[in-house]
Amino acid sequence: MLFEDLSLSKSIQKAVFEQGYTNPTPIQEQSIPLVLAGRDLIGCAQTGTGKTAAFAIPIIHQLHRIVGSSKKAKQIRALVVTPTRELAVQIGQSFDLYGKYTNLTQLTIFGGVSQNPQVETLKNGVDILIATPGRLLDLHKQGFIDLDHLHTLVLDEADQMLDMGFVNDVKKIVKLTPKNRQTLFFSATMPIAIRELAEMFLTDPATVTVSPVSSTAENVEQRVYFVEKTEKRNLLYHLIKNENLSDVLVFSRTKHGADNVVKALRKNNIAAEAIHGDKSQNARQRVLDAFKNKEVGVLVATDIAARGIDIDQLPFVINFDLPNIPETYVHRIGRTGRAGNGGIAISFCSKDEHAYWKDIQKLIKVDVKTVNDHPYPWHSGSPETAPASAQKNSNRSGGAHKSRKSEVSKQNKKRWY
Repeated sequence: MLFEDLSLSKSIQKAVFEQGYTNPTPIQEQSIPLVLAGRDLIGCAQTGTGKTAAFAIPIIHQLHRIVGSSKKAKQIRALVVTPTRELAVQIGQSFDLYGKYTNLTQLTIFGGVSQNPQVETLKNGVDILIATPGRLLDLHKQGFIDLDHLHTLVLDEADQMLDMGFVNDVKKIVKLTPKNRQTLFFSATMPIAIRELAEMFLTDPATVTVSPVSSTAENVEQRVYFVEKTEKRNLLYHLIKNENLSDVLVFSRTKHGADNVVKALRKNNIAAEAIHGDKSQNARQRVLDAFKNKEVGVLVATDIAARGIDIDQLPFVINFDLPNIPETYVHRIGRTGRAGNGGIAISFCSKDEHAYWKDIQKLIKVDVKTVNDHPYPWHSGSPETAPASAQKNSNRSGGAHKSRKSEVSKQNKKRWY
């Protein structure tokens, strides 16, 4: 199927064509006709499959027909709620691109910055609002947001909003919208809690599922290094230095851990930056832009901050800390191997994380290559003999990669942090 087969307006087809889109992705091919038909929709697809376009394009098509060239004051007719500031910005940019030949206007609002510019734009009127939950409810409470004329509500990254504790905010937002709205529900995973929310908010929804959450991209080569917890930063430096890696996205479990990894890398003259919730929105955007522009070779991120990172040609993802939720692993490594490109996903597994790794293997059902030839292996035992009772609640720190032999003694290893 081609985009021109989807009965979209010529202005949208022109914008889509300029972005190099010819064939819709599976989630787009299945979702767009359903949204155009006015159906409520549950869309489940892993990251990098084109979910944003799957709802943005048909919303623009519908609103363009409704609003047309009307000179009337603009009213919020589409609302997209998403968990993070970075993702909100990314979605707003997509609406701008796909709707560039329409007279529709969009505004992206989020916390961490002054509300004044956002309020001024709201006063002038917008057709499409993209928002994080907190700022949306705050501005509504102040009387700056009117959702009475809403046609379409999109809850994007619903699973992440649940994980971040936004479920009550989401329920409040839904209550502010008209009952006859169209509701689109997109999530990378579909646990029971998410299905229950969908049943509360949607009416006779169609369901589109593309790639089960357990599937990892076929063009991503996965590797695991079993490493002592205290040696993870040494191993990270070893790989970056010896393999001359650049454009590397490193996942840390905590904000403090991300900052410590960056400090250690910088001490060894490696350009690195961290992105997490403690940084201001402007600082996070500057860091992300620097990484995209290849001014910074290593970006260390927490899972929440990384949800808005969308880079087509990202060659390396490194799990410095393993996630305790197996599905998160799928989301992380899905940041590489996008848009038909190859990628390498590397995971560091310490002894206290072995139970997490076993859960990940059960989910993905992929024989991940174990790299044994590196300087910082487990001091005793092996992955096969590690106790199955690895602490689930314990504190965690935070391609073909050939490395020097592990016989290098611990006493002679250079400490670099």
